[in-house]
Order: sequence, then C-alpha cells, then structure tokens
Amino acid sequence: MVTESLLSKTKKRANFRLCNVSSYTTELLEIRAEDPSFHVLFIPGNPGIITFYVDFIEFLYEQLGGNASITAIGHISHTMKDWERGRLFSLEEQINHKVAFIREELQNAGIPILLVGHSVGSYISIEVFKRSPEKVKYCIVLYPFLTLNHQSRKQTNIFKCARSPFISTAFSYTIALLGLLPTWAFEFLVRKSLGASWSANAVEAACSHLSKYHTMRNILFMAETEIEKLSETPDWAFIRERKTQLAFLYGVDDHWGPLEVHEELSRQVPDVTLTIERENHTHSFCCTEEGSLWVAQHVASLLKDQMTCKST
Repeated sequence: MVTESLLSKTKKRANFRLCNVSSYTTELLEIRAEDPSFHVLFIPGNPGIITFYVDFIEFLYEQLGGNASITAIGHISHTMKDWERGRLFSLEEQINHKVAFIREELQNAGIPILLVGHSVGSYISIEVFKRSPEKVKYCIVLYPFLTLNHQSRKQTNIFKCARSPFISTAFSYTIALLGLLPTWAFEFLVRKSLGASWSANAVEAACSHLSKYHTMRNILFMAETEIEKLSETPDWAFIRERKTQLAFLYGVDDHWGPLEVHEELSRQVPDVTLTIERENHTHSFCCTEEGSLWVAQHVASLLKDQMTCKST
C-alpha cells in the first residue's frame, strides 16, 4: 500500500537540457532544489541514455525531501541526435567527459558532490572519485559492473559481437532500419522484445535513442573498450582507502555484478557498506517504476545517513 501510494504521488519533473562539455553536446536530466544541502551527480551504465532514468531521478528527489539538486549526465553520443557526426567514444573518454563536467559545471557549486553510478557507470563513478577527490565526498554504486564475469555466457556473447566491426555495424544498421517503422509499431516491438513491464518513460527512451545508428554503434564500441579495462582486478586498495565514502548495492541474480564479486569485495574490504537487493528487481531497475522507487529509497537512505554523519 505504501509503495502504491508513492508510485501514484505527483512528483516534481526532471528537466531535460543539452550542455556543452569540453566541446561535446551532452544530454542532462536535472532537478534543482531551492536551497540544496548537496548535489547528486548520477552516471548511467551502458547504454548511457539518461531518459531511461527519469523515474529514478524524480523518485530520488522526492525521497530526499527536495534537499538536494540532482543531475543525471548522459554519455557522449548516446544521444537522440548525432551531434558528434559518427565518432565513436571509448570508456576512458566517457570517464574524462564526466571529470570535465564536474570541473566545468559543478566546481563552484559550493556544496558537496555525491556520486551515484549504475552498472559500468559504477566503474566510471569510482574512477571519477579517484580523479576528483577534493570535490566528490561520497559515492554509491548500484548493481556494479566492475570486472568481467567469465562464467556469464550472455556477457561473453555481447562482447564477442561488440569486438566484431562487421557484426556491430550490421546490428546497428538493422536497429536503425527498425526505427523507421511507425512509432506505434516500433513501440510494440520494444515491449514484446525487451519487456512488457517497462515503464512508459523507459519505452520512450528506447524508441527515441536505441533506434539511432550512431547511438547503437557507440553502445557497442564502448562495450568493446570495457573488455580491456574491466579485465583488470578492481582497485581494492582505493576502495579500502575510501571505504567510509563508498557504498555498494548488488542484486541476487545479476551477471554484470555477480554475488561472487560481492563476496570478494567483502573479503578485501570487510568494513565497506554492502547491500544485497532481494526484492526481485533486476539489473535494469530503472526500466520499471517499482524498481526505480525501491532503489531511490535505498540511495536516499544512504545519502541522508552520510550527510547526517558529516553534520555531527
């Protein structure tokens, strides 16, 4: 009953805008508080399409009681329009892009910056934390993809496709051709192939962005470059050093962030904040209103606790 009440509650709407970050046109979702105590910067996974996270961002703002401003930043060229004219961007370039955004847009905010990352956005968030330790005060990672899972056949197949220029190009063209269908027809395909339980915002994000050739090519190219970076062992030393400023949320059945990694993390850094979500939400929590609400509640609880500790 409580969940149904929160889902039906009128929320303050996130504003979509374009921003120039180091000469790259960037999609942002924002909700500005009148007198914020801190600023939450959300970094998505791959796809880095921020409109998938509309429900989550709006729920998070409400759960924080309007005491924080929130910005969700999309990845370069994971956009509705091909602003970068077909150029492909690596994982490292996406990390540099987020560091540049903090430097160019948030440096003079005068309030603490708290990072929240999802999937490979968790890896990006931790890297941003390393490079901007004087600005970032806390980091929460959701269903984190921090290292390759060689036991996952699905993950292996995705990366095999991503590493093949022929397959990734052909797949991107095929999706782009499907995007030429009437809106209702493509929306029907999205719901049938990806999930009947998806929220209206998630379906709209898929129809408006995933159907673009440049976006799909960048999704696959970024995935290809993730292979090299995430084949390395996670930086346990940094996590140990910053353990009081980090929190991790894992899922029960998540091949991107398997519980084996959760267990290794608990061995490597025994005192770090670790949670396992057991409410049957998925890695793609942002695609349903229920998943978005539950994760927003969890994140808000962590952020409130962190800011309470800082003020005492």
